[in-house]
Amino acid sequence: MASKAVPTSSNKKPRILFLAADCNPQWHSLPALIAEYYLSLCKYADITLVTQVRNQKDLTAFLPEGSKVIYLDTEVIEKPIHKLSEFLTRDPNKAMTSKVAFRYPSYLYFEYCVWRQLKKQLDAGEFDIIHRASPMSPTLPSLIQFFSKVPFMIGPILGGLKWPDVFKGEMRREGEWLNYFRKLHRFLPFYPSTYKKASAILAGYQHTVNDLPDSCHHRVVEFSEGGIYPKDYPKRKFKQKEQLTILFVGRMVPFKQPEILIQCFANSPILQQHRLVMIGDGPELSRLKKICQEKNIADIVTFTGSIRSKEVRDWMYKADIFGFPSIREQGGGVLTMASMSSMPSVVVNYGGPAKRVPYGCGIRVDLNDVEKLTTDFQQALESLVSEPDKVESMGKAARKFTNRFYDWNWKGEKTREVYDWVLGKRLHKPNFWDPIDPPISDYASEEKNN
Repeated sequence: MASKAVPTSSNKKPRILFLAADCNPQWHSLPALIAEYYLSLCKYADITLVTQVRNQKDLTAFLPEGSKVIYLDTEVIEKPIHKLSEFLTRDPNKAMTSKVAFRYPSYLYFEYCVWRQLKKQLDAGEFDIIHRASPMSPTLPSLIQFFSKVPFMIGPILGGLKWPDVFKGEMRREGEWLNYFRKLHRFLPFYPSTYKKASAILAGYQHTVNDLPDSCHHRVVEFSEGGIYPKDYPKRKFKQKEQLTILFVGRMVPFKQPEILIQCFANSPILQQHRLVMIGDGPELSRLKKICQEKNIADIVTFTGSIRSKEVRDWMYKADIFGFPSIREQGGGVLTMASMSSMPSVVVNYGGPAKRVPYGCGIRVDLNDVEKLTTDFQQALESLVSEPDKVESMGKAARKFTNRFYDWNWKGEKTREVYDWVLGKRLHKPNFWDPIDPPISDYASEEKNN
């Protein structure tokens, strides 16, 4: 274990024990998100992070000096379970439900180590709230809430989105056989008490809320995951172009449906006057390249493979439209980057993208079978490339919406409101979407302060 001291904080700040087994700014997706979330909270709380020792090197370089961090070594349990999971699921890009389930014992052990390490401080009242931020799956319960009398909260959690019936074949291709038994997580030891004892639950979207026990819904705050620093996204300078670029960023796996974009280009003479760029890697990549060759569109489709985050951001500013046909996207953090780059997005109106791309900030295509979905996606993309002014106005609207609700500073402020609510310093439950969805005309107007 290693820890760093920090100067005494103001007594007005709540003292938070922040549990995040997965917290690493250099990793993709959720671990990086949690690292940024922790950093955003340091302004609003006297916060102590507890995480895995494997994150120490990257966090030391990432966090400001004086950050309170406790590193725990739980590899004696974590490592063999991880190896077993990788052996049984075979592909690192597939069977995500199984991978989460396999980590149940190691997460319990992590929190047991937290309790063993900090029992005296917790019993002495040195922390006002225990906030478990990772794991983010709603299926994985907490152990520490069983031992400690300190107010406990959890989240943001993300999950619970059902597989669309028309894409059950893709579910099997993803190796998600455990999805048939997913509801059994409600019978896991410590699951009922986790949601019974939690004073507040941050849940990403309505589909996550629906996945939780009804008895806890009055303690749920809908709290979309992910965030940005506006300074990292300069205002785009729009230029008239004859050839537009449609961009996809994501793993090349069945549920992301990258093939839909390729089929749109193959079927559309209008889209063939433009360009498609596909960023990402995965088991579908070689097949997608072959389809492009067979459809004679290889010269207008570029595959970059997996690239660094900075390069992804550069492409965001080069491209004009973001195409994201994922049919089971729990959240959709990449849409935050696309919107801050002033791109309108074409998405499936299901799951996280339905919330992240409100009306006027892109086009939401209704969920349907793959043939109808491809046709509707094609029409949406054609309508955008045919109206450059629409691309610009929607892009500005998307940026304004995202700048409003996904600024990490806003996330920190809203979390502080939740802390105050848990501690009885605030009467009413906070509302993350407050004010909820201002008029679309406000989104589409020019940003005044950029």
